[in-house]
Amino acid sequence: MAGALHIHAASRHYEDNPATSETPWIKWLIVAISLAFFALFLLLPLTVVFAEGLRKGWEAYFAALIDDDALSAIQLTLIAAAISVPLNLVFGVAAAWCIAKFDFRGKQVLTTLIDLPFSVSPVVSGLIYVLMFGAQGWFGPWLQAHDIKIIFAIPGIVLATIFVTFPFVARELIPLMQAQGKEEEEAAIVLGANGWQTFWHVTLPNIKWGLIYGVVLCNARAMGEFGAVSVVSGHIRGYTNTMPLHIEILYNEYKLSAAFAVASLLAMLALVTLVIKTWVEWNMTRQTSHESVQDLSAVLSTLGAASGAK
Repeated sequence: MAGALHIHAASRHYEDNPATSETPWIKWLIVAISLAFFALFLLLPLTVVFAEGLRKGWEAYFAALIDDDALSAIQLTLIAAAISVPLNLVFGVAAAWCIAKFDFRGKQVLTTLIDLPFSVSPVVSGLIYVLMFGAQGWFGPWLQAHDIKIIFAIPGIVLATIFVTFPFVARELIPLMQAQGKEEEEAAIVLGANGWQTFWHVTLPNIKWGLIYGVVLCNARAMGEFGAVSVVSGHIRGYTNTMPLHIEILYNEYKLSAAFAVASLLAMLALVTLVIKTWVEWNMTRQTSHESVQDLSAVLSTLGAASGAK
């Protein structure tokens, strides 16, 4: 309680300090600019997507969604996400645990490689897979001889999706686990816990909100990926088209209402992702604030005990 009061007093002191405060009109101006930016670049495009999707009525809207090609695109998008997200979850946790908890040769190289998809264009990553697994690629003749299809087939789409999404979980967990340190894991091992017990009962509860946050971002990127998937898919209707590719085809064929109807599904996914992301951030902030108050209260109690002893 004393720690909370101390934090509140410090916050009031920060707000009342002329060096760190702003006049009311500047505050309102900043708020107005933020709201205008939000309305122009986020709210208006979302409104247009749903308005255009429903322009011909609900019947045409649902007809566009239950079309065979649309259902196939939705199914393929879900399959790619269902495969890539769990794999990236496992890789992200393992990589973050290695980088944050251990020192080893090549640690910086691994950290750099995790950021590679952020530096490479998705189109370039798709071309890399074509050069490796295409008919004229490195492994193309061997794959053809064994009747294995990767490029212009579902495996190529899954590989491209995995590549562009694998940094999200790891990049969210690495700084979190580094900030938490490894004292709790070391204490658990000293008390007799093995590796799996330490992970399930010590590490995982501490990173659960960051893990959920990374999975949400990874899933959103997997379902909305366009560039890399466009290169390796071949745009075969009913077979290798994901939702973004199906939307592009409908738009190029001037079927605007159907294109915006399918796009509204991705827009709803974005809204759901935003809600979950906000909820996770709120829980993470609440947990961090609670831990900070507990630490500050412990420090104040220690200082009070020391003062009383004197």
